[in-house]
Amino acid sequence: MPPLDALVEAGFEVALVVTGPDRRRGRGGDTSPTPVKVAALRHGIPVSHDAADAATVDADLGVVVAFGELLRRPLLEQLPMVNVHYSLLPRWRGAAPVERAILAGDTTTGVCVMAVEEGLDTGGVYARREVAVRSGSTAADLSDQLTQVGARLLVDTLRAGLGEPEPQVGESTYAAKLDRADRELVWDRTALELDRVVRVGGAWTTFRGRQLKVHAAALADEAVEGPPGTIEGTRIATGHGALQLVEVQAEGKARQPAEDWRNGAQPGPGEQLGDAS
Repeated sequence: MPPLDALVEAGFEVALVVTGPDRRRGRGGDTSPTPVKVAALRHGIPVSHDAADAATVDADLGVVVAFGELLRRPLLEQLPMVNVHYSLLPRWRGAAPVERAILAGDTTTGVCVMAVEEGLDTGGVYARREVAVRSGSTAADLSDQLTQVGARLLVDTLRAGLGEPEPQVGESTYAAKLDRADRELVWDRTALELDRVVRVGGAWTTFRGRQLKVHAAALADEAVEGPPGTIEGTRIATGHGALQLVEVQAEGKARQPAEDWRNGAQPGPGEQLGDAS
């Protein structure tokens, strides 16, 4: 967990880490801790799963990173907090700023160290740093990049002293958490838009009435004749341009190169993805 590691390595005393409970992962009954809990235990830091406990350790400041819950006024009145948020506020307030930036085709995003208020990412900003969205970056790639930048910015900001935050200026946008519908590949959209959906992760379509996950894709160099969704090799017609499938996963099967899937499925002439048959 880079922000926690960075705070410890910079010499800040971390009295407590609050994170989500251990969760069952996979099909077995075993549970596993969150990555931040693993990091905290490695550093010998106590861990709680109740945010209210943050007010019981006599800390001077709370640091919030991707906590996923709104913190209420009684706690904030007892313990001032800063949040490391992965966007250039007020753009993309909310739960999924990285994914929404990619879906929108943003070429620049960034990190803000901001004051925590009871509202959703509405607090003033102590420091911000812009980050270019690299061509072809997935949400995982961009999250990793922003996490590293955010960890450095957090330490630099705390060392310099917080001072007074600057109010957010400009039009706000809301980064709602993505649902299954957001991740569906609707083939009458453009290839550029569909490539972005794949890059946020969890993209899916259907083939012969069964789900087909698309783990990796690219913009195709050649067009495909036929209506959106038409399959030609591993290229798929879209509303504008074509999408090249790179790695897919048929329902009930393992991930595999798209070429191997095509060789096994053997789509017929004019057959389409996104069909309901």
